[in-house]
Order: sequence, then C-alpha cells, then structure tokens
Amino acid sequence: MEARCRWPGWQDKLCSAEEASALIEDGMTVGMSGFTRAGEAKEVPRALAERAALDPFSITLMTGASLGNDLDKLLTDANVLSRRMPFQVDATLRRAINDGRVMFIDQHLSETVELLRNRQLAELDVAVVEACAITEEGGIVPTTSVGNSASYAILADKVIIELNLDSPAEMEGLHDIYIPQMRPTRPPIPVVAPDSRIGTPYIPIDPEKIAAIVVTRGKDSPSTVLPPDADTRHIADHLIRFFSDEVSAGRLAPSLLPLQAGIGTMANAVMSGLAEGPFEHLTMYSEVLQDSTFDLLDAGKLDFASGCSITLSEACGERVWSNLDAYRDRLILRPQELSNHPGIVRRLGIIAVNTALEVDIYGNVNSTHVGGTRMMNGIGGSGDFARNAQLSVFVTKSVAKGGDLSSVVPFVSHVDHTEHDVDVLVTEHGLADLRGLAPRERAERVIEQCADPLYRPALRRYFEEACRRGGHTPHCLEQALSWHIAVERDGHMRSLQEEGVEAVGA
Repeated sequence: MEARCRWPGWQDKLCSAEEASALIEDGMTVGMSGFTRAGEAKEVPRALAERAALDPFSITLMTGASLGNDLDKLLTDANVLSRRMPFQVDATLRRAINDGRVMFIDQHLSETVELLRNRQLAELDVAVVEACAITEEGGIVPTTSVGNSASYAILADKVIIELNLDSPAEMEGLHDIYIPQMRPTRPPIPVVAPDSRIGTPYIPIDPEKIAAIVVTRGKDSPSTVLPPDADTRHIADHLIRFFSDEVSAGRLAPSLLPLQAGIGTMANAVMSGLAEGPFEHLTMYSEVLQDSTFDLLDAGKLDFASGCSITLSEACGERVWSNLDAYRDRLILRPQELSNHPGIVRRLGIIAVNTALEVDIYGNVNSTHVGGTRMMNGIGGSGDFARNAQLSVFVTKSVAKGGDLSSVVPFVSHVDHTEHDVDVLVTEHGLADLRGLAPRERAERVIEQCADPLYRPALRRYFEEACRRGGHTPHCLEQALSWHIAVERDGHMRSLQEEGVEAVGA
C-alpha cells in the first residue's frame, strides 16, 4: 500500500466499497472508468447493485465504453440504470435497452467528455476510477484503460478511487494524460506521431475531491475474441494485396500509415493477418490494443502502438502482463478523446479498419442496429475514424446465421456511416475499392466483389430495376428494405434467391 499510495493522508479516506457506494444517491450522474472490459472499477458497482436490491434507486451511468466482470448485467438486474452512455456489450443490458427500460445514448466515443465539459450533458456528481497507484500529489495512475476516466475525475464533484493491488505496478509511466483546453481558444493538440508524449503519466486532480479510497483486488475480464478462421484469413489476404498495390502505386510507404482496428474478432483477426504481410515498421494509433497488437509487436512488424485501453484474451494476457517491461517503451495509453480525436486522426492519416453488421450496394454501413431497430452494442469509435481516416475500411463476412442473412443488402436498415465516409468494403469473397466511383459504379463493384454468390442474382435484379427507374442513387423505394421484411416474415432471406424484383416487394 505504501508503494502504491504515496499521497499523504490517504489512510483517512480508506473505506469499504459499501461505504463508498453510499456517496452515490438516487438520480445522480456517475462517471466510471472502463473501456472495452478493461480498467473498470470493480467493487463499488457491485456494492451499488447489492444496495439497490434492498433500497431501490437509479442513476445515469457514463463510462468510457463497455464494462467487464458482468457489471452492466448486475446493475441492470438491480434496476440501477435509468440512463446509460456511450457504449455497451452486455446481453442483459441490451435487452433492457431494446425493451425501453434503460435509455441508451449511443455516441461517438470522442464526443462524450466534450459534451460534458461544455455542459451539454448533466453535470457529473461522482466519478469512480480504478487506479494502480496514487501519486504524492493525489494524482490517479490508471490501470489498463484511460477512456474517459481523466475528464470524469476532473469534472466530478467527488472522486472515489478503487486502488487495485492486482493491477501491474509496471503500468505506472505507461499513460499520457492530456486534457484539451476550452473552446474557442483551444490551441492545437500537439500529437504529431503515435509515439508523441504530451501530458502527464497520471490524472491530475484536486486531492480535496478524493472522497473515498477503496482497496481492491481483481482482474479484468478476458476478451472474447475468437481465433482467425478461413473467412477472416481471406479478408486479411484481400487487404494485404490491396495495401501492397497501394505501396506499388506510391500511395503508401512500405510502413503504411498508422493503423486503427475496431474491437472484436473480425478486426482483430484481420490485424493479426498483417503479420504475414510484407510490411515493416508499422505503427498503430487506435482505441483498443488487442491480441493482434501484441502479435504484431512480437512478430517484429509493429514498432509502436497508442491506444486508450488494453483488452486481451486470457492466453495473450498471461504473455503480456508477466512481461510488461518488454513492451512498455512501445506503448502509450491516452484519454479516448485523444485516441479518437478527429483532428489527430486526419493529421496522422490513419488507416481505419472497422467491422460492419451490414453494408448496402452504395457503401452505406450499419454497425449498430439489427433489423434497423434493435441496438447491438453502439457506434463506438468507428465514426470518429471512418470520417477522418485517410483510408476508411469496413470488413464483414458476406453472410450471417449460416447463410440465412446476407450482410450485403440493397439498403441498410440503419445508417451509421454514410457512403461518403467509406472507402473500401471487404468480405471473404473480395474487396471493393469505392474511391472515386459514382453510386452506380459503386453498386456494381460491391455486388460483384463483396456479395455472397447466393445473393448476387437478387442484388443484380434489384439494381437493374432501380436503374430503370433512374436517379443518381437508384432505388426502388417500396422494396429497399424488403430484405429485412423477409427476415421478419420468414426468419431468413433465402426466399429472395428465386423471387423476381416485383415479388421481393410484394
């Protein structure tokens, strides 16, 4: 404890999780650390759920992104959450959101603290932040994520610190905390390369705001990424060939440009595939540093990685956390408003690789809503990167549910990323480079390069009929969502294989 907590007088703030949770009252707005199952406060949320079971209350909860250790489930089951933002991945919370029991605000992850800082959201009453150490001045050294923790701790009226003695002490020095100044006189944020260090290795706060210190032990939940399969390897191969062609054409250097990868199995597997490519001295400027980051570091392909959290599988975690000193000089963790900052993304010329739920023939991408209405997880940071990257790539398998659903449709049921923000679409069947193409040209390329052969004839029929009707972006409006209607009606899209375009809209 003496090595981890060097702030004088810390003993006076020591308390249990139950005592600390009493600082959070009904109707409050609470900010908690945690980004993609990494670095979340672990005991105070549990204490909140236990307390609510006996004395019901509810709060607005802001985080960086998703929480691990089933905390969103526990809080949902205990009816603690009245409002949640900006991202989640929990099945229980997802059901509550789609049932209308929890109001969910889906936000670009770079925007949450900007809105909070400019008083466009309710003011923050309490922040709960996991730390691996507290400095002599009362600065908070985060654990495996920064996310929104820094701004939450600075803006909240009171701060509860969970000091996790199981977090690696070697995390100290890994973080780079920089808070942008207020608009309209904000100077440029001086990140000019992934390895730029511009801030402090701790969150600077007024120690008078520290209301409680809870000593904890516990690990982050391991990520649930699956190993690459044949389809993801094909997607990676298509991207490697595309990048190689860009190098040959002089549009990219052999080191490419800083890479960003969305969370999850698909993007992680595609990034891992770059280890087999011809590229050297790669860098990464991303949100989440996943298994693929460390695969590329270990393969000698990646020189440096900047993110706002580290989320690893159990096997990769054992390799990394027991040998963190070997990686420390090649990693930075920043606040998510910097890792996802549109200006920095555009300045560095990021190559962004994110995952789509579905895409349409013109290049619009749905990354959040199943069937147009049911929230899956949230837009996360994909929009921050897609709109501002030098190359915006979306990957998806061409079919889902064993072929019952086509991931390529005439028109997406919910638009998260318009065709203006999408440069490249990739499935296991091929890659569609959409740069410089008009809508009709885009449609032909997406259908022929990305759609599954099972669904290409129906897509061609739709597009041909739409073109006969005319328009810059041709559509049969009464049929544009008929593929999704077929799923509601039949549970699948297979019936579209044999139907004519008129029957599809019937």
